[in-house]
Amino acid sequence: QVQLVESGGGLVRAGDSLRLSCAASGRTFIPHGIGWFRQAPGKEREFVAAISWSGGSTWYADSVKGRFTISRDNGRNTVALQMNSLKPEDTAVYYCAAGKSMGWRPLTPGSYDNWGQGTQVTVSS
Repeated sequence: QVQLVESGGGLVRAGDSLRLSCAASGRTFIPHGIGWFRQAPGKEREFVAAISWSGGSTWYADSVKGRFTISRDNGRNTVALQMNSLKPEDTAVYYCAAGKSMGWRPLTPGSYDNWGQGTQVTVSS
């Protein structure tokens, strides 16, 4: 359906910051929740953060609380993930995904229909 594209990844040092962006391509954008997930080498995909369509509700994994902030601009169909105080364990490919129209469960990968290709985040010591 809608193609999502992540950007903003890169190689940084521990303690640095990055701002990831998730943008929808094409004519439409699903007017529902957006989630960020990540997958490190040799590990399973894990939930990072999510935000409702209205922007009024957010969810965060315990590992990123206080360091990451998710936000969205519905008018521009973009969602950002501000990542501060990065740690080596944050190294992973980060994916954004659009939630299903009904029965959306923010922390559940199966509740998302469309996924981006991912952007690499590498944090060195």
